[in-house]
Amino acid sequence: MPNAGFPDVREIIAKKASAEQNVQLDANGIVMSCGAAGGLNAVFKSILNPGDEVIVTRPYFMEYRPYSSNHGGRIVEADSLPDFNLDTEAVRKKLSPKTAAVLINSPNNPTGRIYHAETISALALVLKKHEKICGRKPYLISDEPYRDLAYDSIAVPPVLSAYDESIIVSSFSKSLSLPGERIGYIAVNPKCEDRQNLFSALVYATRVLGFVNAPALMQRTVAALANTKADIGIYAARRTAFMKVLDETGISYTKPEGAFYLFCQVPGNNNDDQAFVQALKEELILGVPGSGFGAPGWVRFAYCVDEKIITASKTAFQNAMKKWIIDTRS
Repeated sequence: MPNAGFPDVREIIAKKASAEQNVQLDANGIVMSCGAAGGLNAVFKSILNPGDEVIVTRPYFMEYRPYSSNHGGRIVEADSLPDFNLDTEAVRKKLSPKTAAVLINSPNNPTGRIYHAETISALALVLKKHEKICGRKPYLISDEPYRDLAYDSIAVPPVLSAYDESIIVSSFSKSLSLPGERIGYIAVNPKCEDRQNLFSALVYATRVLGFVNAPALMQRTVAALANTKADIGIYAARRTAFMKVLDETGISYTKPEGAFYLFCQVPGNNNDDQAFVQALKEELILGVPGSGFGAPGWVRFAYCVDEKIITASKTAFQNAMKKWIIDTRS
């Protein structure tokens, strides 16, 4: 097949992405990828020169840093707002002539925050103003594997229609519960100034990075299921059950608007997230230290497990909390 993927599959994905992004895409703007991770590496290989910078906002998916450094880039961290929403002013202050891209992730891993349309528009305005100042147009890359997992009728707004120099990277592993199958896509804005060269670079990068092409079987699978949605009600019920456990245990968190994570503050006076994770592990609870996401003092939990397991974890959480509070007071 062409390295970009089967033309008929790319056409189907283009229609799907066009509806989500409020733009008119065709097969020549779509590259099928080995998941979002493969897609992001192809994008960075295509757009980064040595020493270029990619701005992310804390907290962020920890593997963005090695993905960028794989191709000579450097991650620059900007703070988010206290509610973990995107702080466009913080991003503006981090922009420089070396800024190749701003990378956002909404719904966000680890917080579950969704960046609303007005926030995306404000970020686009910041990037346009930066171009006038320094002459370089940063790309806006949106990592969207959790797009379909949004709660309470909150819509995930389009990015391609908000900013011309934009790229979408997505995956079906979350929306279709296909972890490990490594299938996703890259969508290039049809208004992108250097669209054809960027598309050619993405195709070439897919080949030389060793992916060659996305798996043929999974391309055909997602083409047949392109408009199939996950049952968000199952995740919503798990979210509710987990929040109830945390409320009754005395652990505070930010309520997720999407994805399937709860980002929780380390309780008490000791904000050592790694020590808290270890204390939880002794009760067979697995969490991820927030310091790995650039947010020390927080812990991420995933609730993509059976609701009965979540409910049954209450006793373990309570036991861990009792020991933690005693230990931090001594």
